[in-house]
Amino acid sequence: MTTPIEAVRWSPAADAVRIIDQRRLPEHYEERDLRTLDEVVEAIQTLSVRGAPAIGVCGAIGLAVVAATATSDPGAFPQELRRMATAIRDARPTAVNLAWAVDRVMARVESLADRATILAVLREEATRILDEDRAMCRAIGEHGSALISDGARILTHCNAGALATGGMGTALAPIYVAHAKGHRVAVFADETRPLLQGSRLTAWELARAGVPVTVISDNMAASVMRSGMIDLCIVGADRIAANGDVANKIGTYGVAVLARHHGIPLYVAAPTSTIDPATATGADIVIEQRSPDEVAVPFGHRIAPVEAAIHNPAFDVTPAELVSAIITDTGVFRAPYRFG
Repeated sequence: MTTPIEAVRWSPAADAVRIIDQRRLPEHYEERDLRTLDEVVEAIQTLSVRGAPAIGVCGAIGLAVVAATATSDPGAFPQELRRMATAIRDARPTAVNLAWAVDRVMARVESLADRATILAVLREEATRILDEDRAMCRAIGEHGSALISDGARILTHCNAGALATGGMGTALAPIYVAHAKGHRVAVFADETRPLLQGSRLTAWELARAGVPVTVISDNMAASVMRSGMIDLCIVGADRIAANGDVANKIGTYGVAVLARHHGIPLYVAAPTSTIDPATATGADIVIEQRSPDEVAVPFGHRIAPVEAAIHNPAFDVTPAELVSAIITDTGVFRAPYRFG
């Protein structure tokens, strides 16, 4: 592979969250340093940084960064820190990793009183989350690569690669590992409407890594499956319920239905932090509704009349029975799911 992509990390001076602004890809490669609460929240909400693991890392580092700007008044500091944590935690509701990461760093400091100590522990825990995310991606890659045979043709949806994590990715990690081992693999990347994460991001990073990739529009998936051009599907996840139901980018459910009809295995790749034992089934997952302009005025060009109503859920839920297996950093799980 070429120089690894680092979608989210500490800035060189360790005074900001450095992200790749994914809204600018593939035409422009641009990095941003986030130093304020508003900048961190805005970057997460506008998908400048996206992908469940990546926004979890961004949330953890971002909280550590902005906490240093909070009041020095010992009496007011705890309340202001909680306000900052809540604002970051609530920036996107569906992906469990964001809430998980913010809650984790806050749990480390809940019994502490000294401001300097709290700031140091926040930074320490945020760094640990980043390091663990990188190791998690590698582990998913190793576990998942065993499911990819030489010559495999793989369909993926949205972007669950290095751009969506602190490491090499989730759904793309098995592909990268298989490719590095010398397996011949070819990827068909769903365009992924309305924001085109598949064509803009997945195709960009796969091509950059030397992995053969073909972009198809979402409505071509059924045809390429029927023609025998797909051997397996691998997708990511933003939240996995205790029963194995999976919330992922809108359109994933359709891919799963098509894969089942055509006898093609569909694998979900995600870290254990994406599994939410407090959510019993997919019916309990809150689905984020995004701006109508993403559908009606994509990238600044109106393609729907102003009089038309727009429905724009960011995610859908794929029932566990349509998932062949869930690939995690601790192993490959199959139904009935007993995550441990």
